[in-house]
Amino acid sequence: MNTSLRILAAIMAMTAGCVQALPLDEHPQARQFIEQMVRHHGFEASYLTDALSGAEIKRNILKAIQRPAEAKPWHQYRKIFLTERRIGEGVDFWRRHQAILDKVHEEYGVPPEIIVAILGVETLYGSRTGSFRVLDALSTLAFAYPKRAPFFRKELEQFFLLSREEALDPRHPRGSYAGAMGWPQFMPSSYRHYAADFDGDGKRDIWSNPGDVIASVANYFSRHGWQRGKPVATRLQDSATAFADGTLKPSHTLHEWKRKGLTLPEKQDESLKASVFALEGKDARQAWLGYENFYVITRYNHSPLYAMAVYQLSREIKRRMGKPAEK
Repeated sequence: MNTSLRILAAIMAMTAGCVQALPLDEHPQARQFIEQMVRHHGFEASYLTDALSGAEIKRNILKAIQRPAEAKPWHQYRKIFLTERRIGEGVDFWRRHQAILDKVHEEYGVPPEIIVAILGVETLYGSRTGSFRVLDALSTLAFAYPKRAPFFRKELEQFFLLSREEALDPRHPRGSYAGAMGWPQFMPSSYRHYAADFDGDGKRDIWSNPGDVIASVANYFSRHGWQRGKPVATRLQDSATAFADGTLKPSHTLHEWKRKGLTLPEKQDESLKASVFALEGKDARQAWLGYENFYVITRYNHSPLYAMAVYQLSREIKRRMGKPAEK
């Protein structure tokens, strides 16, 4: 059987429900990956070959990535995250870690409720960090998911670099089906660039150190342009959906939107930039203003549904904490 037929047979076995070891001797892209890592980053070929030979291509990972929750309309998506449990446990998390959240807020400018809501949406405050080996997840998507293989090969590269920097055995970390890790669900590239060592112990532990976790999320938001003390989003009249153009990055000031005919809520700072976007409500499309800070949340996950879930969860948790919510 020639190489292409062996690869096809392996993929067919995988999609039939089998777990398949990554066939490095049959997979030219895997071999090329190893060669590039040796050439560009000085890894030993034998180390990478041993690690990747133990990786498993998994059908359930391929199935999971093709049915994201963000495919749901907003009124269904919202129900996943705006639950009594997620709100109540968010309040508990804030109370347990208030001193850290306050210190991080002072340093980075990111409000406690936003950090808490991110952790609530991502992993239910660290209780659901994922059961897949990161090595399996990234290998499956890098070498058996052509649609996004280049992205995941880059993340696999980052994962090996991260493992070397943090003295991690790449066979051990576990995460999501997409290879996201820890309480904040950082992809390897985000871990390398944004994870923070809050307590100065020389480690950036996003699996079990609340200080590192909270500071890492805040650092991510700060580095992406979070504006201290500025608003996130404002609901508009439903008729304003006519102004939605599908973009999330603010390009017009409120004054400019007003000149275009958009009716604004009272007492708005018209120098603020915002986008106008629409969400699918149960009975009608909802119109929203998304300010710079809303756009920053979408840098964590590019879906406006995700960003709105984080924002609304943050407001509800803050209200339950007895603190006034921002408009």
